[in-house]
Amino acid sequence: MAAEEGHHDTGSYVLHHLTNLRLDLQSMTILTANDPRNAGFWVLNLDSCIFSVLLGLIFAFVFWKVARKANAAHPTQTQNAIEMVVEFVQNQVHEIFPHANSLVAPLALTIFAWVFLMNFMDIVPVDWLPHAAGLAGVPYLKVVPSTDVNITFGLSLSVFVLMYIFNFKFKGVLGFGKEVLTHPFGPWLFPVNLVLRIVEDVAKPVSLALRLFGNLFAGELIFILIALMLGQAFNGIAGAILAGGGVLLQIGWAIFHILVITLQAFVFMVLTVVYLGAAAEAHADH
Repeated sequence: MAAEEGHHDTGSYVLHHLTNLRLDLQSMTILTANDPRNAGFWVLNLDSCIFSVLLGLIFAFVFWKVARKANAAHPTQTQNAIEMVVEFVQNQVHEIFPHANSLVAPLALTIFAWVFLMNFMDIVPVDWLPHAAGLAGVPYLKVVPSTDVNITFGLSLSVFVLMYIFNFKFKGVLGFGKEVLTHPFGPWLFPVNLVLRIVEDVAKPVSLALRLFGNLFAGELIFILIALMLGQAFNGIAGAILAGGGVLLQIGWAIFHILVITLQAFVFMVLTVVYLGAAAEAHADH
């Protein structure tokens, strides 16, 4: 497989698969892996943006189409599957979120489905889409948006903003300010309370982003290493044996990874609802 893409050693093969298609927004040019402008602020990971938006549109279109043609008397298999997901998410929200709110359940469903679809791209064999892109003249292509820390931080920062919106909505400016300055050690230790609150609030989006990124990046890297084993199929008997082991590992890891990608989408959704629930719930007065 490495030979198919013109890479001459393991390192360049792995590096190629871990490199985003980067667009310099100032010059509007595609950057190479060694371009010093890669570290600049005005650099967009074009492939991550395209695939995340595309998967979001697929999610929205499928759910819209099923909702539009929903039939309670004669439901289709797709309708049954989506209704199961919707009911599952609604039950999770009702158990966690303390107030009736028209935003939280749809938000949780969107997060779960969107993150799951982004994660599911990791199941696509690592060489298929990058090789097709290479034939079309595209030098790099990463197809799993959740292996891009910029995407995961974008999601978590959106949750962070919603946390503060919910804090102000349910507690008011004075109520929220009182909570920040007096919890957990009372008003006399308000500097300590403030520092602890800042650390706590910053840790939430950071942990959300890095947990999702770390698990999916590790999974993608394992698939790449397994692909290297498969690429040895025609290098003698030892290579054929190594490739045979790679096939077994590929099947086993793919099956296990389906659990991982589902679990990570679920964790991201649940923690989002937990954080929003905590923002909407006032602490007891001291």
